[in-house]
Order: sequence, then structure tokens, then C-alpha cells
Amino acid sequence: MYAALFILLLLALLGMIFGHFRRKKIICKIECMEKSEKCCLVEELAQPFGYAYHCCCGYFSSTVDAWQKAAGYTRLYDYLAPRFRMVYDTLPVYFNYRGKTWLIQFWKGQYGINTGAEIGIYHADRLLSESEYGTALFEAAGESEMLPCSLELYEENGDFVKLSERHWWLTAFLPGVFSRPSGLCLKASICFPCGEMLEAFRQGLCRAGYPGELVTVQNCCLSFAFHRPLPEHYGLLTRFHRWLSQCLNRMYCRLFVWITRPFVCTEDRILFLYYYLPFCFRKLMRLRRCNRRCHRKNGCYCPKPCRHCRPRRRDRS
Repeated sequence: MYAALFILLLLALLGMIFGHFRRKKIICKIECMEKSEKCCLVEELAQPFGYAYHCCCGYFSSTVDAWQKAAGYTRLYDYLAPRFRMVYDTLPVYFNYRGKTWLIQFWKGQYGINTGAEIGIYHADRLLSESEYGTALFEAAGESEMLPCSLELYEENGDFVKLSERHWWLTAFLPGVFSRPSGLCLKASICFPCGEMLEAFRQGLCRAGYPGELVTVQNCCLSFAFHRPLPEHYGLLTRFHRWLSQCLNRMYCRLFVWITRPFVCTEDRILFLYYYLPFCFRKLMRLRRCNRRCHRKNGCYCPKPCRHCRPRRRDRS
């Protein structure tokens, strides 16, 4: 018994020594890299996950050709989000335009160890009744349907991130930052191709409960601030998942900062996590989970497929 305990202690000691020297080696490797080299490497690592890295500001955003585009959107995603450590406030805006029901939705909150915001542009293939909004699968806007968008995300401490692009899913995610959704303010602006679409969206925004007097319209661009969420009646189980997820998110944020404590810059922290704990890096980049229906229909686009979207044995070659 004592011999077994001694062997276990010896193995633990050897593991600690090995981990210490491995950590020192990784730190030295990253410190010897040029900043441009680090940014290019992080960009290359993020690309298969559907994201681009902005080295100047230290945040990730979704690419126009991200694999998530094939998944579309359905309200089930938001219902399940707290069970996957995504806790956010959301504002969906439905409106009809030229024979289709459109959905432009806004999110702000905590995505695992990332504080972030999203603007998603989707539409159905026909006009929907209000009773179908909760169950319909909306397709992402196509190349010719994407709209020029901009978002500014402000935190309670005054820090903010600003991003503008013609997109179908404009996002910004700041790694290692913890926030309460109610403590974030998302200032969004969307430019529409014509006044008809702008007016349809504005009316949809008013129907969603947003005060019309707080909306700013200039030419064909509409701007507003999404700060306080509209009243949302969560069930007891959902409230528990949101509370538990935020507790875990806060803990994991602190753990991320502690593990990567030799560094301050975001790209240094991410590269250290990639070399030292690669499975944690994959968790960091999974800002949106795989959609089973999407993968079964269109094939798997995620970098590491889940068990539902792995290719069948007979398809392997």
C-alpha cells in the first residue's frame, strides 16, 4: 500500500516538473514570435471555426462564408443556449417584405468565456403567421440580400468594441471578459436598400416593444440602442440554467486569465492556450454549437464534428 502511494506521489511530482518545463518552453516560444506572426497564426486557427481575428482590438468576428450560415436560425437555438453556457438578452424583429417574412435579431451577453454581441439577418421562404414564428426555420440572407450593419458594444466599465461590415451575421466576441447581459449596451445600425424595407423593419421593431421615439432614421439607415431587455418570462428551469451558466462562465473567465497570466495581449493568451491546453482552445472557439439538422442535410462544416455529424463508416475513404 505504501509502495503504491509512493509511486503515485512520484508520478505526480514528475508530472508537475514536466508541466512546469513545458509551460516555460511555450512561454519562450510565444515571446520570440513577432506580433504580425502571432496575429496571422491566430487568424489561421480561427478560420476553420468560422471566425476572423481582429488583432488591433483583440476580438473575434464571424466571417461571411462561416459554416454556421447553413444552419439558419430557429427559436429553439435561443431556448437551448443557457444549457451550453450562453446567457444573453435578445431582441427579435419580424417583418414582412416582398413575399417573405424576415427576421433581424440582436443579441448581447456572455458566450462561455467571451463577452459578445450579434446581429443576424434571416428570412423564411414565404409569409408566416405570428403563430409560426416560434417553430419556423429561417434561412440566412444570401449574398445579394446581406445588409450593411454596424455594432458598438459597450460594457459597464466604459470599454467598447466597434465593427461595421456588409454581412448576414455580424458578431464581435471578446475572449476572457465576463459581463452581465443587462450591463451591456448594443448600439446597432442597419442600412436598407429602400425605404419600403426600412419602414417594414421599423414597424416590426415597434411591434417587438421597442419605443419608436428612440429610433434614429437617416436616409435609409436606422439606428437604435439595445440596453434594457424587453420583459421575458423564463421558466424555472431556464432561470436555473442561466444562473448556473453565469456562475460557471465567471469561474472559467478567471481561470482563463490565471492560466494565461504570463501574458496580457489577447493573441498571446490564445496562442498559449492553443499550445498548452488545445482542448480548451477548441472550447473557446465554439461560440455557437453544431446544428444536427443542418449537418445531416448539408454535411459537416464544423472543424471537429459532433457525434451527430460525423461521416458514416461507408462514406469514409
